[in-house]
Amino acid sequence: MSAKPSSNGSFQAQRSGAATAAADLNGAGKILNALPHPVLEVAPDGFVTEANVAAEIFFGMSRAALLQQTLFNLLPFDSVLLSLVEQVKSTGAAITEYRVDLGIPRLAAEKMVDIFVTPLTDGGENIVVMLHERTMAEKMDRQLNHRGAARSVSAMASMLGHEIKNPLSGIRGAAQLLEAEVSDGDRALTRLICEETDRIVKLVERMDAFSDDRPRERESVNIHTVLEHVKRIAQAGFGRHIRFVENYDPSLPPVLGNRDQLIQIFLNLVKNAAEAIGETQADGEIELSTAFRPGVRLKISTSDTAVSLPLQFSVRDNGPGVPPEIRQHLFEPFVTTKASGNGLGLALVAKIIGDHGGTIECESQPRRTTFRVLMPMYAPRDGRSVKLK
Repeated sequence: MSAKPSSNGSFQAQRSGAATAAADLNGAGKILNALPHPVLEVAPDGFVTEANVAAEIFFGMSRAALLQQTLFNLLPFDSVLLSLVEQVKSTGAAITEYRVDLGIPRLAAEKMVDIFVTPLTDGGENIVVMLHERTMAEKMDRQLNHRGAARSVSAMASMLGHEIKNPLSGIRGAAQLLEAEVSDGDRALTRLICEETDRIVKLVERMDAFSDDRPRERESVNIHTVLEHVKRIAQAGFGRHIRFVENYDPSLPPVLGNRDQLIQIFLNLVKNAAEAIGETQADGEIELSTAFRPGVRLKISTSDTAVSLPLQFSVRDNGPGVPPEIRQHLFEPFVTTKASGNGLGLALVAKIIGDHGGTIECESQPRRTTFRVLMPMYAPRDGRSVKLK
């Protein structure tokens, strides 16, 4: 006759089983959050029942907030994703759709994604949605093109420095000699020659920055001190009419970079944002933000292996936005939206960021233009982790 288990033994077995189930769920959650792609679990009524960290970033809201939403609240009523979910519900078969423009009304943005929708295999009626944002891969391709364009400008700048500046100096000198002998009416023409030669020389000197390949000392830099310095400069001058908002991650590790060049990068981006807003917009706002975004890797020219770019620094403005026709070419030389601009500022910014082993991209909608810089973090030679003080 077999012995019956004691009530205490039965309780211990139940508690052990519950602990195992909880551990399994915890482990599944860790795996889900480790994925770089947004993943949602959706109930038959459309409510989100689970979301990973990547989904929080993608939709711009916390997991707790997402779990109170339906897909119908998160997406436009005519979204392709909604129809794909309905199709999976009716057929019970997984569906993959590539290169879908997915609108996110809350962020006033459109993102190009690959969509994978499948029913859960546990016999329930819930649906799993995974999104693969294509923009990052395409951004990396464009960044390589930006660097190639910068190298072309670098070669052209070297040539211009030798072949144009010297003749311009002679032209200006000749105009000054003529100015002493011509009539008052013609003197205006000689002054015009001098002014135009000076303007061309300044343009060539700006292009000289592209050919400056001198090695720069790089060190551990607290990006927040850089951004605060840039903000003070802006508030004292071109951005005095604009409200600044800081959204910093205080635990962010330092960036490996040259402090002066980092100031140059963000001063240019903030100045562009202020000029885009203009002086007549009453609610002009620029947001400076920092975040840690693991999982982004980029192969650069100075390394045979992909480099991790976990540090994200953003400059967002609520100006009118970048015209769609130049958005893809924004970091190429001589592309500008300014009537008096020469189109070298953002090209130089892209070059400096590329020299740092990072990348920059722009996402723009009316009243929401974001320049996002991804860069490597500082790593001491002894391998210790570093936190900002």
